[in-house]
Amino acid sequence: MSDSLRHSTSNLNRRNFLITSAAVGLAECSRPAVRNLSAAEPDASQVTAGKDRRLTVHKSEIPVLETPPELLQQQITPLNLLFVRNNQPLKNASTLRPFPLRDWEITVGGLVDRQHRIDAESLTNMDQVDREMVLQCCGNGRSLFAQTVQAKGTQWTRGGMGNVRVTGVLLSTVLEKLGVRVGSRARYLTAGGKDHPLPGKDDFEHSLPLDDVLQHSLLALNMNGRPIPAVHGGPVRLMTPGFYGTMHIKWLTDLRFEAEETNNGNHIPRYRTPRNPIAPGTPITYSVANSKACWRMKVKSVVLWPQPGAKLAARKQHIVRGVAFNDGSAPIESVLLSTDRGQTWKRARLEKPDSPYAWYRWTYNLKLSPGQHTLWTRAVDRLGRSQPLRGSIHWNPSGYEWNGVEQIGVEAT
Repeated sequence: MSDSLRHSTSNLNRRNFLITSAAVGLAECSRPAVRNLSAAEPDASQVTAGKDRRLTVHKSEIPVLETPPELLQQQITPLNLLFVRNNQPLKNASTLRPFPLRDWEITVGGLVDRQHRIDAESLTNMDQVDREMVLQCCGNGRSLFAQTVQAKGTQWTRGGMGNVRVTGVLLSTVLEKLGVRVGSRARYLTAGGKDHPLPGKDDFEHSLPLDDVLQHSLLALNMNGRPIPAVHGGPVRLMTPGFYGTMHIKWLTDLRFEAEETNNGNHIPRYRTPRNPIAPGTPITYSVANSKACWRMKVKSVVLWPQPGAKLAARKQHIVRGVAFNDGSAPIESVLLSTDRGQTWKRARLEKPDSPYAWYRWTYNLKLSPGQHTLWTRAVDRLGRSQPLRGSIHWNPSGYEWNGVEQIGVEAT
């Protein structure tokens, strides 16, 4: 591919290009509103012991913390900088300190030969595997849907993500060691944790496709070389590389093999998106037939520097930095950058990680003439999957799975 990719000759998804129009203006620039904390509100280090105070506090009682993207420059995200999205309360869980493995049990039931119990301490004696992987809240980027109609929920900007190294035991290994026989009718694994349901709400659980679970899921014990912190779901967390963060069940206590997806309210109608596009602002009553769970992550690129609204010296060399990732089923082949609203695209320099589930860091050397500019970036993987120029074509009432082309407005002076 040449350094300059013309719109008329690009082999990228032409339909996505044609969706865009003159209406795609500065309103499409990624200019997230910054949430200003008053003096009365706690900072992140007060909400969760051990967290960097610079994280944005969206909620404090049940911690929801977002990482400013400029703090995500490292390949492995330090745990004190990693975002937090917890749905339910659990006593003493708002800390980077771990819960003990001792006396922690996980029940295995449903369509199996008989009910089994896993002693969490016994997992340390089984074969351990390492997985470097992106963790991303499926609401990451929700605020960007407001370019059309604001979606409900925490208005995440672009920092509900991180890249971590996880160690644990493959679930398939555990089942083999225990001699668990899964029934032929089983198509899903439903998992839940020790956290407590909110009044009047269902206890939190999700179902995952059994084929993916048996190939990829692990009972994770460590994150970045240390026991998984309580706030991040330790001592045992069910983790499936390539899936959105909500599916990595924290404080794991229950595994059920089932023929159908759970009808739990957190799995449906929550954490789902329409199978077919709907007009922004359109209500939808979710069913299994008309929607899909927030399982596999969409291809995405995110600019870490410069940030929206940055002022850059004109005619001087600047290094644009970012990351790109997908669900790990195909390599990221390129990250493309445009400064002329998608008329031409140039390749960024891409660094391939060791793991298919990790993020790819990329850089691009840039000089700008004086004035206002918008930097557009999009990732492309080997399957040809990319990012739509107008991310709002995937609008949904809950603002899940934003993956529009990254658009960063800056000023060169």
